[in-house]
Amino acid sequence: MPDFRVYLPPATRPTRTGGNSTEIVLPQAETHHLVNVNRARPGDAVVAFDGQGAEWICRLERVEAKKSAILRIESSATRPPLPCALILGQGLPKGGVMEEIVRQATELGAASIVPLATSRSEVRLEADRADKKIEKWRTTAIEAAKQCGNPFLPDIAPVLAVDVFLDRPQVREAELRLVASLHPGARPLRDVLADFRAAHDGRPPRSAAWLIGPEGDLTAEEVGAALAAGWTPASLGPLVLRCDTAAAFALSVLRCDTEA
Repeated sequence: MPDFRVYLPPATRPTRTGGNSTEIVLPQAETHHLVNVNRARPGDAVVAFDGQGAEWICRLERVEAKKSAILRIESSATRPPLPCALILGQGLPKGGVMEEIVRQATELGAASIVPLATSRSEVRLEADRADKKIEKWRTTAIEAAKQCGNPFLPDIAPVLAVDVFLDRPQVREAELRLVASLHPGARPLRDVLADFRAAHDGRPPRSAAWLIGPEGDLTAEEVGAALAAGWTPASLGPLVLRCDTAAAFALSVLRCDTEA
């Protein structure tokens, strides 16, 4: 796989230049990252991806006025989605922790990331600040996808309340819905996954949703709301994990189980 990857927004499509040749004109920001940051040079192989599974194997042909990189397409392909669509509902943590969660979740192939305003979330985002944060998280997801070769970008939803998240159609329809819990009654994750396979002729879930709290965890009321909606409380082990560690651990176990 070429070392250079660039993001091509879905609204931008390769353009015909005559005959059967096709080229991609990169926007200025992607040109800057490819040429000035990564130091790609004419003739270098580059993969362009649209975040929805489409990829184009290209060669960097030239840079016009230092603003637009021109890529010549050599081949294209559409990659299939991962076998399990993972949804992460994450209670908003402090500082820049959410950015790291987005990065790791993208690397682990999450299909959707939903930041949640929980009772114990110390971060409160007003509308304009929330929009800026979401845009920053989307940029982080693009950077992570470039680094790890993921052709799919996760959908990053607006900040939601827990009850709104639980009622989202995509979430309600997930085959497996798990809430990471330190409360009594939570079952080991491996047992929950084994039970699912036993009830579905040995196959893993095709979609799964995880609900994880911020620092201080979810409240008993929030866990109760999830249980009332049919969620299963799952333990991530005997140790108390940071919320970013818990998110990476939970998604990693599910990804490993569903790839087997």
